[in-house]
Amino acid sequence: MAIFLHRFANPARFMRLSRVVLPWAAGLTLALFPVGLWLALVGSPADYQQGDSVRIMYVHVPAAWMAMFVYGVMAAASAVALIWRHPLADIAARAASPIGAGFTFVALATGALWGQPMWGTWWVWDARLTSALILFFLYLGHMAIYDAFDDPTKGARAAAILALVGAINVPIIHFSVDWWNTLHQPASVFRGDGPTIAASMLWPLGIMALAFKSYFVTILLVRMRAAINAAKIRGLRHAQAADSDIGLGAEISR
Repeated sequence: MAIFLHRFANPARFMRLSRVVLPWAAGLTLALFPVGLWLALVGSPADYQQGDSVRIMYVHVPAAWMAMFVYGVMAAASAVALIWRHPLADIAARAASPIGAGFTFVALATGALWGQPMWGTWWVWDARLTSALILFFLYLGHMAIYDAFDDPTKGARAAAILALVGAINVPIIHFSVDWWNTLHQPASVFRGDGPTIAASMLWPLGIMALAFKSYFVTILLVRMRAAINAAKIRGLRHAQAADSDIGLGAEISR
């Protein structure tokens, strides 16, 4: 495992690979979002109980899925960074954190928009909603803790530990509707007996989920590439500053 990971630990190798993948991920995102939104807003039927309010689902559900998925990616990258000292794993975790926070915010906001007409309130301290809010705070904490230390290495290590500890919240979010009596509806797509949602709604939902995932890959690669380039620039500046100090010392010694 360590040998496999270290094969991709070279930033130059990652930059070459991401240069190939990035245009495809961005193109897929640009292709899927218009199709998914058209099917969600126009092509799919209104729900017999929820009416057109059900269309919020096509943004809310993929955002909620991605909020949990991105945290899983961040926690896995943090584990790799702690165990194998993979140089790109920490960059990946830090790059994923604000993206996951954005997905979580969208899930919470669209859930509130749906809850007002359906439940008669914007917010309830429901098990699913509360655990999702905790996830949002975990993302914010992960982002903040990086800059809480003067030593970047200590900040990265503390953020990785927080990510791993907070990972216990992901299964709590997923199974909260089964473990507790909540207002939130139970799972209707990923079920042992198959989806309970109609195919006319399932297809738009699936396309939107793929659009969200390709968007995540696109932005993650962009952020990681930017972080690597910024590190290269810092390294060059430090080298130039060191050369200047050496030159100045030589002049003084004369």
